[in-house]
Amino acid sequence: MKVYIRWPLVVIAFAVFSLLLLFHTQGINDKSIFQSFIPQNQVAAKASPGFPVRLLIPAINVNAAVQQVGFTKSREMEVPSNTVDVGWFKLGSRPGEKGSAVIDGHFDGDSGGAGVFTNLYKLKKGDKLYIENDKGEVTVFVVRESRTYDPGYAYDIFSLSDSAHLNLITCDGVWDGVKKSYNKRLVVFADAI
Repeated sequence: MKVYIRWPLVVIAFAVFSLLLLFHTQGINDKSIFQSFIPQNQVAAKASPGFPVRLLIPAINVNAAVQQVGFTKSREMEVPSNTVDVGWFKLGSRPGEKGSAVIDGHFDGDSGGAGVFTNLYKLKKGDKLYIENDKGEVTVFVVRESRTYDPGYAYDIFSLSDSAHLNLITCDGVWDGVKKSYNKRLVVFADAI
């Protein structure tokens, strides 16, 4: 007598069980942290975060909408279309999933006014960052360190990893009137908690 195992049913049952287990173990609420910033008080599930829609950095009073950006024609990361929003590199990791999600923002505008990341240099180790996604979930990151680079040399901001990171980048240094750009880039490295 032959026994036939219905593999599709076994696979589906295992998948449903795994999802139920994941949802049960991922439900985390922390009302004290988010009550003044985000109405939804859920920390994002690590398995499948949504698309980022808002960046909050209480230490430097940032509450910015997130635009999705890619590459320019010269293969550099695009910047947001205005000085008050930030840009998430949509071809990389999402904030909260494994790897290094990258968000950029302007230091200042064409008229010299402050940009969203004017005070990014003030962040220090231990400061918290919050990303709200399109599912209403929040992922919390803590600043690890800051570094300054020459333009085009901040390769490690896109590094892959077995854990979730968020790297913020903006202009720094001295304004170069010929190139119409600053001569340095400031990167703040943060880790999911």
